[in-house]
Amino acid sequence: MENIKVDQKIDLRGVSCPLNFVKTKLKLEEMQRGQVLEVILDDGEAIQNVPRSIKEEGHKILVVARIDQKYFRVVIERGEES
Repeated sequence: MENIKVDQKIDLRGVSCPLNFVKTKLKLEEMQRGQVLEVILDDGEAIQNVPRSIKEEGHKILVVARIDQKYFRVVIERGEES
């Protein structure tokens, strides 16, 4: 796939909204600016809301890719939080 160095990964399959956003945000807070987080999210509410909300927090969405019929891979670069 992409040649992006991922620093940390979290698998949030089966996690309900808004907990998947909260868990993503908390993981990003543990990371340094410029580090990259890979998140696995469910189709539906999760993929519709998490990337948008994370972007609004000041982070950069590098990749949003469907990995199968039910899940997506989202790669986020930690930015400055608003």
